[in-house]
Amino acid sequence: MVFLVVLVVAVVVVALVVRAAANAGPEGSVRPARRPQRPKGPVKFVAPDDDPEFLRELERRARRDDGSPT
Repeated sequence: MVFLVVLVVAVVVVALVVRAAANAGPEGSVRPARRPQRPKGPVKFVAPDDDPEFLRELERRARRDDGSPT
């Protein structure tokens, strides 16, 4: 009977340690729980050819891959 109680306590302690380690930040500090951010209003889909960030990245890749040595 004592063995069973010790086993249950050990499992609970291990579960708490694993959970605390998962919540630890990069410096070991505990990070606050985050809720998923929901968009505030309708989400507008932007096609890749209308997205300025996509076009900049495409242009950067084209300049890098033009065959010139780096």
